[in-house]
This record gives sequence, C-alpha cells and structure tokens, in this order.
Amino acid sequence: MVSRVIPVESFDLVVFGGTGDLARRKILPGLYRRFLAGQVPDDARIFGAARAEMDDAGFRQFVAEAIAEFGGSASRAAEDVARFLNRLHYVAIDAKGDSGWADLAKAMRPGVVRAFYFSVAPALFGDLAERLHRHGIASPESRIVVEKPFGRDLESARALNATLAEHFTEHQIYRIDHYLGKETVQNLMAVRFANILFEPLWNARHVDHVQITVAETVGVGGRGSYYDKSGAMRDMVQNHLMQLLCLIAMEPPYRFDPDAVRDEKLKVIHALEPVGPDDIVRGQYRGAGKGTRGSYCDDAENPESRTESYIALRVNIANWRWKGTPFYLRTGKKLRARASEIAIVFKEVPHSIFGDEEGWRENVLSIRLQPNEGMTLSVMIKEPGPGGMRLTEVPLDMSFAEALGEDGADIPDAYERLIMDVIRGNQTLFMRGDEVEAAWAWTDPIIAGWEARTDKPRGYDPGSSGPEDALMLLHRDGRRWREIRE
Repeated sequence: MVSRVIPVESFDLVVFGGTGDLARRKILPGLYRRFLAGQVPDDARIFGAARAEMDDAGFRQFVAEAIAEFGGSASRAAEDVARFLNRLHYVAIDAKGDSGWADLAKAMRPGVVRAFYFSVAPALFGDLAERLHRHGIASPESRIVVEKPFGRDLESARALNATLAEHFTEHQIYRIDHYLGKETVQNLMAVRFANILFEPLWNARHVDHVQITVAETVGVGGRGSYYDKSGAMRDMVQNHLMQLLCLIAMEPPYRFDPDAVRDEKLKVIHALEPVGPDDIVRGQYRGAGKGTRGSYCDDAENPESRTESYIALRVNIANWRWKGTPFYLRTGKKLRARASEIAIVFKEVPHSIFGDEEGWRENVLSIRLQPNEGMTLSVMIKEPGPGGMRLTEVPLDMSFAEALGEDGADIPDAYERLIMDVIRGNQTLFMRGDEVEAAWAWTDPIIAGWEARTDKPRGYDPGSSGPEDALMLLHRDGRRWREIRE
C-alpha cells in the first residue's frame, strides 16, 4: 500500500541543540526521511543551532553521518543525501547570551512558517523563548516544540508553563510526547471511533480490565544521574503511560479537532481516583544483566538510592464509562523483553453453553506499540477435527508492516509525523498546558505518599518480568499479567 503524502508549506525550522543526541538520532534523520517522502518543499530550510563553533559544511557532514547511522531503510543514494543537505545551515548560538542571535534573525525569511525545536534542557526554555522575541525572530504565527520533562512536579510544571506563556500563546506551544506519534496509538482512535464494532463494548459493562505495559531490556546506563532524580513514575507514568490511558478511556470528541480531543483527555485525568499504597509496587533491578554492568544503584552511582526503575499501579477511573474496571499500568528497566502493549481484556460470556470446556479464554484486543506495531484480537473457535466441541484461541492479526508496506518502511517514525504536524499547525497529538498540570496534580500525592513512608523499592532480577509483588497486584483480583515478550 502506498501512503498518501500530504504536502506542507515552506518553512524555516531551527533545531536548538542541533548537535545533540536527540537531533542526531531522531530529528535530523526523520526530516531526511520526510524529505524522501516529498514532504520537505524545495525551498524549506533547516537550521542547526548550538554552542559549538561550526560552519554549514561541518553541520552537513554531521547530519550525513547521522543519516548513515540512524536513517533506517531510507535511501543512501549520494544524490538524495546531497539534495537534502543543501537545505541545511548552522548558527552558533549562546542560549544565555547574545552571541549568534543577530545572525539567526538575519537568516529568517518573511512569509514562511517558522518553527523552533527546543531540543535542550528545560532550564534553557525560558532563555530561548525570551531571546527569540527580543531579537525579533519569533512572530505571532511561530511555533515552538518542547521536549519532556515538562517539570518534575506540579509546582515546576506551572512555572515552566508560565515562563513559556510570557512569550508564546498556548496555540504556539507544542509539547511533544513521541508515544502519541506512533502509528498504533493513532490507530487506537481510528479503531474506536471509525468502526461500530468496538465502541459499544468499550465500557465497564463489557471490559474486565485494561493492561498497559512499557518494558525495556536496558538499564539506565549513562542517564543514571538524571534518572535517579526522576524514577519510573516521573519518567514514564506521568507522561507516556498517562497519555495512553487517556486515549483508551476518553469519551468520543465531538470532532477530530486538537482542543476537542485534548478536552476529553483532560476529563479522564480529572476522573482518576487517588492511588493507595496497596495498589502500588515499586522495584529496582539488582545484580549484573543485559545492557549495563551492575545493579541500579551501581548505574546511578548512588548505593542508597530509593528511586524505582520499575513501577506497577492499579488505577481506577471514577466516571460512568469505567467505574469498576481497573487499569493496570507497569513499566520498568532491564526486563525480560522490549515491548509496549495495551491489552483490552473483555469479560467472559455471561453463560457458556459449552460448560467447563478447557482452553477457554477471554477475548483480548492487543495493541502493540513496539516492536512490530499492530493489533491482534483473540477470539475463540472450534478446534478443527472430529471428537466433539473443543475450543481453541486464535488471533485475528493485523501487522502494520504487512498491511501498509512489505517491510514496514512506509511507516513513519513518531518524530517524523509529529514534526510535520508542527509545520502544519496541528496540535492534536501534543499535550496542552492544563493537561500537563492535571497529570502532575494526580502524580504528586502518589510520590509524596511513598516518600513519607520511606518505602524502599523491591529488588528484581534483570531479565525477569519485575518484582514478585507486582504479580500479586493482579492475583488478588483473580487476574494475571500478560507475558512480556517481543
């Protein structure tokens, strides 16, 4: 299947932190793939901006190497790379001073979309925003893209929002969560709201429970010092898993419009019930294992660390649609497999005409975010052959790689899609300021609770599915976690 390419208007995109790791791994190779797809106009220009002294030729060489290493299956043809590199420029910028800003202002063109990607530490957001205005670079139509973390608690999130609001309006601010750019996440909305099949069943009357899993095989690695001040709750649950939960649980918006969608997500966050200590399991990997040399405390260089590398929660939503249906969330480092999955587990039929037939399973809609994006619906059928009515479970499987391209090459990376949405001015897949603050308002009391109790995370072995206590979180409800597997 050939995807339909939606053109964009000409733009000037400035990537602050243009020589950093995110730019090298994701942003610049992603823009190259969008160029190959015909979504970067001939007169569009991309600027790298960072403190390092570098000229256009040096930056283009840097990007060429990034494309070679992280471009995936994109064309490596010299003429394709050269045509893309011709659109690239570099400006040495001091985010906290005045050096380089006049050069950047002089380079900007009137009458085109101006987008500024803040691929830098949040502490620099305010400095960049202020200087963009002081030097006349930002216009009322300009857009800024900011990366998480959007604060580390409610107070800092409010301060960050206030800082950005001093210079940009809410419709100009794009808070990027790359999980929302994944093809499967967007298809979750399509499956719910474009088909009559699922929406009538999408409620507590028919759904037994929901599981959201984001598992990683690597440890914290070189991020140890940052991660030890964050932990799995702040790093993953408050943003990525929260966004997935909202998309599953939200009411149908009146139309597919940025604020309409985000209004419904906000209602879900406001409806989340407080989480008590019995509904939380925190863990910390121990010993040597895949990805890093030792335990979490070794990687974090903090032998007394109480920071969690794993967390599982039982979450309840106090509204008409979901009252009584628990949502189980879990995420962790150094687990058995790298996998991200949403599982909608439907209730059993009210009466089985087949009696206590062995092999009976609930229907499950499994939505895989990584690896191998796709959806699977498990259904019960008769096992072929004579000998009576024997039931077996089979999947109705749709792999996006098979359905939308032979090798999945036609499926854009999340960053590619989200950057193009910025250029188009579409905020549907970006977080709004009040949404971020509401998520922290729910998260902060949970963190404060275990800090007040001086809880220590439970140890778990690398390559396992997490702490044993996490199994009991479901077992006491008569349920079990789905197996973590790639």
